[in-house]
Amino acid sequence: MFGIGFQELLLILAIALIVVGPSKLPDLARALGRGLAEFKRATTELKETIDQDDTVREIKEEFESAQREIMSARVLTQHSDSSPAASPSAESAGAKQVELPSAAEEKENEPQMQAGEGSCEQASKEKK
Repeated sequence: MFGIGFQELLLILAIALIVVGPSKLPDLARALGRGLAEFKRATTELKETIDQDDTVREIKEEFESAQREIMSARVLTQHSDSSPAASPSAESAGAKQVELPSAAEEKENEPQMQAGEGSCEQASKEKK
């Protein structure tokens, strides 16, 4: 603990007893104890906040990669639909083309957010 041995600790306590006095030493010890407890609590909360930020960042990255995949699939299907190389024989043979939902349809099909999730702005939009 900070490289302080038993003898150094006794010396510090003796100096504190002389400077502060015997009547105020217990109050000083209580105040130091409360200060250390508050410091521990604050560092624990900070660690939890950092962990939550990391989790949110990971989820955001996964969401953005999924969006990129969807957009690239849309671009590919649009290019294949508009290209003259598309064979009409595949359509006449009964092959189905997959149509991706539009942005408006995706919003309609989005699951409702649970209470406590999302921003206040999103919650107010849902109430309207």
